[in-house]
Amino acid sequence: MTTSIKSDSAAKRDVTKLQRAIVDGLEDVKAQDIQVFNTEALSPLFERVIVASGTSNRQTKALASSVREAVKKAGFPVPRQEGEENGEWIIVDCGSAVAHIMQPAIRQYYRLEEIWGETPVRMKLGAVKPKAASTRKHVVKADAEAAEPAAKKPAAKKAAAKPAATKTATKPAAKKTAAKPATAAKPAAKAAAPKAVKTVVVNRPAKSAAKTAAKPAAKRASRAKA
Repeated sequence: MTTSIKSDSAAKRDVTKLQRAIVDGLEDVKAQDIQVFNTEALSPLFERVIVASGTSNRQTKALASSVREAVKKAGFPVPRQEGEENGEWIIVDCGSAVAHIMQPAIRQYYRLEEIWGETPVRMKLGAVKPKAASTRKHVVKADAEAAEPAAKKPAAKKAAAKPAATKTATKPAAKKTAAKPATAAKPAAKAAAPKAVKTVVVNRPAKSAAKTAAKPAAKRASRAKA
């Protein structure tokens, strides 16, 4: 009795693990309207029927391939599949669970939920996987590292503002140094002008002195002739 109880519990755990792997494979390719049904009382061939929709032939084929890979990674035998040629309705036979991947029009026509949906199984869709949780930690860490430079931005702005202040401080100095030669040039020009005037003034007495010196000489010459 104890052996049979243990085997039953192990079989249930395997079924639960298998249906989780199938649903994960469907969610990886964004399947629509995923539903899981318990068929233990309806068929001795399988214990779960899973129905999902794909919007195109390409998506239904991708969903079937994703389910096969997920089941294989979970440690179960590689499933068989049918209907991949047209992609309208693909059946992935995973042993104790069967996945029906259908396009919306085909699903609405055959209504598998009415056939197998006597006992629906509640599952958490979109559950966080261990790998996704680890990647989430890396994302949070990356966000924290990205936030550190943002906190240092005010200091960088202050450091960048200092050269600007030195530039503004050097501008008046440059103006003052540029203004000094102009102010020095003005007195030089004024000094040059008086020198020219002095030379003219100096030359005039020289001429008058020559004239005054010539007058006595003429008077003496006239006296001598007399």
